[in-house]
Amino acid sequence: MCLIAFALNADPACPLLIAANRDEFLDRPTAPLHRWRLDDGTEVVGGRDLRDGGTWLGLSPQGRLAMLTNVRQPLQGPARRSRGELVTRWLQSDGDAQRFAAGIAPAEYGAFNLVVGDFHARAWHWLGNRHPDAPHSPQASVLHQRTLGAGIHGLSNASLNTPWPKTQQLKAAIGESLRSASDWLSPLSRALTQDQPAQDPELPKTGVPDDWERALSSPFVRMADRAYGTRTSQVVSVRAQPQGFAVNVHEWTHDPALPVAHLRPEQSRLESLVW
Repeated sequence: MCLIAFALNADPACPLLIAANRDEFLDRPTAPLHRWRLDDGTEVVGGRDLRDGGTWLGLSPQGRLAMLTNVRQPLQGPARRSRGELVTRWLQSDGDAQRFAAGIAPAEYGAFNLVVGDFHARAWHWLGNRHPDAPHSPQASVLHQRTLGAGIHGLSNASLNTPWPKTQQLKAAIGESLRSASDWLSPLSRALTQDQPAQDPELPKTGVPDDWERALSSPFVRMADRAYGTRTSQVVSVRAQPQGFAVNVHEWTHDPALPVAHLRPEQSRLESLVW
């Protein structure tokens, strides 16, 4: 997944709100949002990478959640392990983030950002195997960690809250959504389906060619010449109810060759939980 914005405990009525786009090669086999189980019986709610078996955003019925983005690297060969397994490993575990992090060998994975959370413990952390001040460096020998407080955070393909234009747009949409209870999806829909690239002076400098930077700078990515683009959008909302918290996970599947449409709830896949 290549763009995520999320609000943590920014609104008592909606203590968690996530909006995300997953960008991927079009021929990578993927299962859409559904409930599935890992080998040890752990239940996962999320899409699934059918090549390596992991996921980019997954929830458990017990209130654990993890989400992942890659960090853009100009030159990066295949890693020993799939980054998507980090999400499922968190969902399988029952400890805190420090204990979980101690079991990660950062050099075995491609460059990543990982957000892990325990909703009931109100504990959220960012982990990454690139230094936040130099995320596009090839060094991956150290695992960096940060505790996340209440507020709106964003991730794309740099580090936590790196102010790329598309990350800022989606963070702003999260804030607008929290203020618009009667029409909360519209701001997220507009931001997630916005396919206009950033202006050249605002383009990130990550070491890839300028035409790549330009094509990848919009929230919704189209790179038909490389058979790559935004394949799914997801919105996760957790809202207070008289008994527990209602969790709704919406997913929209896209064909990057077609015009992108407004995200409508009735056109999404939906999975619901109670935390």
